[in-house]
Amino acid sequence: MNIDELSLSFGEKIVFSLSALYGRYGYSQYKMSKFEEYDLYARNKAFLISDGVITFTDTNGKLMALKPDVTLSIIKNSKDEEKTVQKVYYNENVYRTDKGNGAFKEIMQVGLECIGRIDSYSISEVILLACKSLKAISESSVLDISHSGFVSGVIDSFGIPEENKARVLKCISEKNVHELHTICSDASLSEEKINALKSLITTCGAPDEALPVIKSAFEGLAETGSLTQLSAVISALSDDSVKDMLRIDFSVVDDVNYYNGIVFKGFVEGIPTVVLSGGQYDKLMQRMNRKSGAIGFAVYLDTLERFVDTKNDYDVDCVVLYNESTDLLSLSRFINSLILQGKSVTAQWEAPDGIRYKELIEFFDGEVTEG
Repeated sequence: MNIDELSLSFGEKIVFSLSALYGRYGYSQYKMSKFEEYDLYARNKAFLISDGVITFTDTNGKLMALKPDVTLSIIKNSKDEEKTVQKVYYNENVYRTDKGNGAFKEIMQVGLECIGRIDSYSISEVILLACKSLKAISESSVLDISHSGFVSGVIDSFGIPEENKARVLKCISEKNVHELHTICSDASLSEEKINALKSLITTCGAPDEALPVIKSAFEGLAETGSLTQLSAVISALSDDSVKDMLRIDFSVVDDVNYYNGIVFKGFVEGIPTVVLSGGQYDKLMQRMNRKSGAIGFAVYLDTLERFVDTKNDYDVDCVVLYNESTDLLSLSRFINSLILQGKSVTAQWEAPDGIRYKELIEFFDGEVTEG
């Protein structure tokens, strides 16, 4: 089946492009119902992006919910296998509250999940596909990478009081050096440890530059084996075209109750918010009584509404004006000739208000006049 790209919106083009990309890497499409039992989301509310969940009671008396998330459903319906890897991708509508006005929105979300025996190759492949997903949206994009296990491990090993751990994580995620220093000083941490924690905020950049700085800052103070894993995974991508997209940024901190390893967020120039988010979520698997590991990501297509696609500066290539004396056969042939040239065309009695077009063509009495 051939699909005319001119008839697709930018978001629809991205869906087709990413589906084809994931399919080439052996991911099969996952389809699910529009709703799940509400209890699935109630038990994992902290994992959800949006607090609001639309609920209803079905004919059997069960409390159901329109799905606000896809990952939880995939885990619930996947096999718990530790020796093989299940690779699935999805393009599904989810239902969440809008951050602007609080109203519920139906949002198309694309993503993939890799569940089972997660090794360094699986992780590097998912990161590669995250980068390629961003490139499908725009060449001007970056992927910020961190390691949730390293950050939480450092905080635990430094002896920060339990009541302050969440505050420290928040300072790191918000890059708040001043508040971090105050909390750590009050907890009687040494200046060496405080400066090491500060490096998680102040050190950001290309992996081959940033990782050695972080490793040096924590040498002798905390276990750095996870940094070695992070470096190895990134090195596996060194020969690929995505290498220059990668950026180390330990302010990328997701909920440590769910994420345990490498985490990442994708950004596109021109969009002020996160476009792609993902990571390893073995802790979520454990909370759902699974022995296998998992890693995945989601692309938030609703954020692309604010993205200006330079290829679509116009609503249509040509506006063709005609009148009651125009010969219909000649008009039809003329419009078809433009379409065969790869142009999009709308035939009108007069140019519509608010429409963006490249050419205005008058086709009166069999004569063509371009305006």
